[in-house]
Amino acid sequence: MSELDHHHTLNHSIDTLSDALQSGRFVRMRRLLAGLHPAETAHLLESLPPNERKICWPLINPDLRGDVLSYMGEEVRTDLMTEMDTADLINATEDLDTDDVADILQDLPDHIVHEVLRAMDSQHRRRVEAVLGYEEDTAGGLMNTDVITVRTDITLEVVLRYLRMLGELPENTDSLYVVDHNDHYLGTLRLSQVVSRSRSLLVSEVMSHQVEPIPANMSDRDVARRFEKHDLISAPVIDKDHHLLGRITIDDVVDVIRDDAEHSMLSMAGLGEDEDTFAGVKRSVNRRSVWLGVNLLTAFLASWVIGLFDTTIEKVVALAVLMPIVASMGGIAGSQTLTLVIRSMALGQLNDKNQRWLLRKEMLVGAVNGVIWAVTIAIVTVIWFNNVSLGVLIGTAIIINLIAAALAGVTIPLGLKKLGIDPALSGSVLLTTVTDVVGFMAFLGFATLFIV
Repeated sequence: MSELDHHHTLNHSIDTLSDALQSGRFVRMRRLLAGLHPAETAHLLESLPPNERKICWPLINPDLRGDVLSYMGEEVRTDLMTEMDTADLINATEDLDTDDVADILQDLPDHIVHEVLRAMDSQHRRRVEAVLGYEEDTAGGLMNTDVITVRTDITLEVVLRYLRMLGELPENTDSLYVVDHNDHYLGTLRLSQVVSRSRSLLVSEVMSHQVEPIPANMSDRDVARRFEKHDLISAPVIDKDHHLLGRITIDDVVDVIRDDAEHSMLSMAGLGEDEDTFAGVKRSVNRRSVWLGVNLLTAFLASWVIGLFDTTIEKVVALAVLMPIVASMGGIAGSQTLTLVIRSMALGQLNDKNQRWLLRKEMLVGAVNGVIWAVTIAIVTVIWFNNVSLGVLIGTAIIINLIAAALAGVTIPLGLKKLGIDPALSGSVLLTTVTDVVGFMAFLGFATLFIV
């Protein structure tokens, strides 16, 4: 099934479920939900308003609820879990992978987490606690402790017998991990080698040293970059003493990449990547009002700059007509640079050695674009208002503002990063303030000096 067909099928399921909800046909709803993959069920629930969500949730097979929760965004998942009692949570997390259990437990109050952990068997509890001991956005927080290890001094025949005895391998297992008697990571043994090479060979003769282990404190973004560069399906995670802790698989990395993409997009509007589209009015207002308040302060600053030249604007009304052009051109140029820099920072391409080169390059681009569009806008202005001085004035302001926009587009995200502030979250507001203030100051200031 193509992605487009899959999308239409999900939309049809949402429509069918909504119709069943309105008519109270719960048997049909239960049958529909039972026929979906947990990921599709999660998507469907996230596409419903909160009240309808709460009606559907009890109709889902209790044995599948944990899988459904693992595919949900944090905010929706937390809302549903608050309606579940401890026994339901224990049942939901019973058969999940360690990393998925850790993700779910991190959204719960401490006293409930302790109860859920206490209900687990000792081995499962130790594995979950190992993951919970690391920050969520690190390799340790991403890893799954369910790994298969072998020693160097056994033959492939013994490895095969061991795998048959296990009966089932963890998902996305492409390699076994080779360790010593103290669980220090030594290398990997690909399953393809196990089944294709002579069974009399020792693991030490077949194992590979090419896959570098990932430190448990490495950021999830760096983990994703390593997977991308080396085309990995799975990778081992080690502690500072080189002990094998677990592994990270490609499905976890895909989640990281998706979350980063959502974060970059939504942060530009002051929203979190787990923002619930169908959250209640009060919650949405509380979150967005803060961002609107910050924007209002910057707007007042731009208005104050305009107010300094109110006499000039009264004498030359054409200035008020042309002001939005200056601000808009600076804002767009700055946003282009800002987006490029934030992307480079996210990909790890920007460092102390190439920052100056990028700044010079962007300012040169701003200057060239400034000249090109200054000439264009000046010609239109002269034809429109039959005023050469006004054309020269706005052209000069455009050049200055586009250079300032390039400067701000590079320095603002770098400065915010040094202060420990997410550039994607507040960079655009600061950039708009700079381009508005510089543009208005240059345009209206020159008008005061040379026209009025």
